[in-house]
Amino acid sequence: MLYDISLKITYGYEAPVSGGRHLVRVLPVSIPGRQRLVAGSVTCQPVPFERREGRDFFANPTTSILFRSVHDHLVIRMQARVQAEAPALTADLSPPLGGLAPELAACWSVDAESPHHFLGPSPLLPAVPEIAAYARAIARNTMTVEQIGAAVCDRIHRDFAYDSEATTVNTTPAEAFDLKRGVCQDFAHVMIVALRSLGIPAGYVSGFLRTLPPPGQERLEGADAMHAWVRFWCGTTGGWMELDPTNNIPAGTDHIVVGHGRDYGDVAPVIGVLKGYGRHTTEQAVDVVPVG
Repeated sequence: MLYDISLKITYGYEAPVSGGRHLVRVLPVSIPGRQRLVAGSVTCQPVPFERREGRDFFANPTTSILFRSVHDHLVIRMQARVQAEAPALTADLSPPLGGLAPELAACWSVDAESPHHFLGPSPLLPAVPEIAAYARAIARNTMTVEQIGAAVCDRIHRDFAYDSEATTVNTTPAEAFDLKRGVCQDFAHVMIVALRSLGIPAGYVSGFLRTLPPPGQERLEGADAMHAWVRFWCGTTGGWMELDPTNNIPAGTDHIVVGHGRDYGDVAPVIGVLKGYGRHTTEQAVDVVPVG
């Protein structure tokens, strides 16, 4: 499936700011056998004083921007054409949970794809005893790692309500778990903590999801949004699998990857610092349009 994707993030500042330095992660990444970035660009208004393209530790595309002049707004735009590949259907090749630890011990790699980076607590995802108990109640000794991942995904989808007003970007997994409400970031964070508590490496995937309008209604521009889902390690043979707990589906051609990380902090679309005071507003609009 071929997609044209556009993103617009607008920051409005109550009082003019200066000295802003930001790291932007919004450009889809090319992944062999998964998706290919045909063309893409990131632009900013006002034009930054300094700009540098690069990649972070997890090989996610980054744009570093620096502002020296005073400005009262910032608009970041991304345009991309992406070819998404349909995942190959394979049998469940993952080991039972008890067989995963020996496979982890035999993995000596510490590169970006190493499961070891995704096994323990990460900056935004400490261990949560209540979530660990929740996961233990779902997993069974007779289940494979892939089956456990699917069962945890299904249970979170059934037990949690999608509510965009219930949480913020700073809500912790423990708080979201207590509420049993939240958005895709919360669903993904809770699932990651649950899987890690069982000894299953799990990470955060940031990207775009094509959404379809209700029957009989026209698709609205900007109706799509950035999305989050989970990937977890199914052993040496099974490799990484991606599941979307918000929708209880495997990630497929409608899921366009922007970046992988341990948690949201590793793939946040925009992080940085600036000099200023007062409040600011943020607006985001995304379009994911199939073109062939």
